[in-house]
Amino acid sequence: MLVSTLVGCLEVTLAVVVVLLYVRTQPPPDAPADRSALAAGLFSFGMLVAVIAFLLSLVFVLPTVALTDLLERRIRGRDAWWGVPPVAATLVTPPIAVFAAHNPLGSQPLLVFWAQATAALSLGGLLARLRQPGLVRRVAVWGTAAVAGTGALGALALTVGVLPSYTPPLIRPAMLAGNWIDHTSGTLVFASDGRVTASGVGEHRPGDDPGNPSRHCTGSGTWSYEPGRDVRSQTVRVQVPGCSWPPWSVGGTDGQPWIYQHVGRPGSGQRYHLRKASDGR
Repeated sequence: MLVSTLVGCLEVTLAVVVVLLYVRTQPPPDAPADRSALAAGLFSFGMLVAVIAFLLSLVFVLPTVALTDLLERRIRGRDAWWGVPPVAATLVTPPIAVFAAHNPLGSQPLLVFWAQATAALSLGGLLARLRQPGLVRRVAVWGTAAVAGTGALGALALTVGVLPSYTPPLIRPAMLAGNWIDHTSGTLVFASDGRVTASGVGEHRPGDDPGNPSRHCTGSGTWSYEPGRDVRSQTVRVQVPGCSWPPWSVGGTDGQPWIYQHVGRPGSGQRYHLRKASDGR
């Protein structure tokens, strides 16, 4: 039970590390997470993972080990480690089938989840059935090394560029022409001749939240694009009489670019952004 529960916790920790590395390749969120709340959430999440790993070990892994032991006795003591994955797959099939019957999901997501659950539980079963002295310590040491190594290799890959860290898309003046929309349908309409029309676009004062600007600006004016030193320093200046906006920075992705401003308290990392509308919407 202890080995299987430990393996389950290490598997989730490894998955969290992989997700964090993936997040570094994506655009940052509009509002960064509260660090104190995140720390408390991680603690609660860790406790929940330990409880779930224990229950899964009790319900699936221990029966898998017991059935594999029975299989070994049937074949006169031969090692039947190869029986762990099929037995685990058989045990997880009924609850997944019940879940599928009450949730209209496609067959592909269910098959992927079934394969992942089988692999995760099989690893716990394969290690738990070894029953060797000091097994818990070795699993903890090697599992922790695998998690730390994955994080270190991922960080190195991000640093040297093997794993591409997030960079804003390169926007050219021709790409700016069109409608740019915020989350409340406020719009900036850029014309290719340098004119711009604003309709209900937020104007934030220091301390304003992204979703609660002090006022909304409407009017017509001009715009200009400044390439800067690199893609991180490129800006778009919008000048509309009666509206006061600092230069807009560029973010998002090549397929869905943004223009945004830092808002809220200084250093809060909050952003107010407009997305490029597609197909004229």
